[in-house]
Amino acid sequence: MFYSVALFLLAGLAEIGGGYLIWLWLREGKSFYWGFFGGMALILYGVVATFQAFPTFGRVYAAYGGVFIVLSVLWGWGVDRKTPDLYDWLGAAICLVGVAVILLPSRT
Repeated sequence: MFYSVALFLLAGLAEIGGGYLIWLWLREGKSFYWGFFGGMALILYGVVATFQAFPTFGRVYAAYGGVFIVLSVLWGWGVDRKTPDLYDWLGAAICLVGVAVILLPSRT
């Protein structure tokens, strides 16, 4: 379980961080290198997800979606300095419940 959570967090940071670096490059006029390293982080995200033990692509990526929403709220709070409100936290909690529903039941 720890392994899967660590992979979710690593992939989430690579996806959000890569997207953020590309945002800085294209929207805020940073140099091409910001975009290049953003692209490399996005490639890393795609590779990390394949190490999950869950058997189906769709289920893993659906669960990643919920985790990424939570990480995006935290990214906005920590990096963009936008304090999440009650509805941000409520939405994030609902997403984590969805992740649990998708991943935790045994389906043999």
